[in-house]
Amino acid sequence: MRDIIDTVTSRIPPSWFLGAPEVTVDDDEILCIGRLAETTDPTEFRERSRAQRVEIAQAIERLYRRSVSWGVDVGDKRIIFTSQSTPVMTRLKMSERLVLDTLVHSGVARSRSDALQWCVKLVGQHEAEWLNELQGVLEDVRKVRSEGPTVP
Repeated sequence: MRDIIDTVTSRIPPSWFLGAPEVTVDDDEILCIGRLAETTDPTEFRERSRAQRVEIAQAIERLYRRSVSWGVDVGDKRIIFTSQSTPVMTRLKMSERLVLDTLVHSGVARSRSDALQWCVKLVGQHEAEWLNELQGVLEDVRKVRSEGPTVP
């Protein structure tokens, strides 16, 4: 994963962002978010950088077979220009489906898919510290595995 992040950050012009961009990677997508000066208009930056962002994204997508998405932080606002919405199949028992259906029937969510997305966001907000610790441990496991012997 570190190699993906390094490759992405090395291709981004240093003049685009204040400091290094934040690059998040999962199995389907690479999300690159850079901080703009508070005086920068994000819409103007989006238009001005579009051709280069597309070119960078296409090269990265060929290398890693993942979609590349873009966004910026300006002040305390995060603006995501593009992001992939990936279908995820899951098996839920009736009690779990009832949670989703309650959210749908109460008008909190439009569908089971929206309800599940809402639940995942809520867990992410309330368990951020635990999830960050778990992600750190996973990174350590990947590192140890990469340093181990290779099996033919």
